[in-house]
Amino acid sequence: MQNLWHKKPKLNYSKDVLDIVQFGSSVLEETEPNDIDIAVIFRGTNIKEQLTQAQNIKKNLQKYTKTPIHIKPFDLYSLFNKANFAKENILIYGFSLINNRYFANNFGLMPKIHISYSLQKLPKKDKIKFNYLLSGKKGKYGLLRKHGGKLIKPGLIEINPEKELVFTRQIKKITSDYVVEKILRF
Repeated sequence: MQNLWHKKPKLNYSKDVLDIVQFGSSVLEETEPNDIDIAVIFRGTNIKEQLTQAQNIKKNLQKYTKTPIHIKPFDLYSLFNKANFAKENILIYGFSLINNRYFANNFGLMPKIHISYSLQKLPKKDKIKFNYLLSGKKGKYGLLRKHGGKLIKPGLIEINPEKELVFTRQIKKITSDYVVEKILRF
């Protein structure tokens, strides 16, 4: 994980920039990304100016990391365009380098991951192991407390997007009967 927002980079950008957002594998905990994906969201300016400003921001950000930065400019229309394969990733995992919060918060939304699981086909010992995984055992914290997750109801947990791999890698060791859903809450 390469959280540039923890470094609180001093960024120079114009009033045309709505936000500068880190997204992709670099925001997920327990990853070693090959690059850092950055989206520069513009309020509205011509594409040439967007490209120039994005490259200046990239040069500025590159001072804070040795990992290569991949930068992409968007206006709001191109961000939400059906053909933009990165929009879900930006909305769910995107974290603002300007505001130090999820990018989706700009729209009154809170990104979350829901993991639904079934333990019905598991032997009793694995059901107990799964419970310890989530809730902890003998004074040790489980995943929920350690990583700020929440048991919504039996069979459904809610976590922050950057914790997805932390949970799924551990759950996968006990059961393959789970589904990950990305949601935006109001």
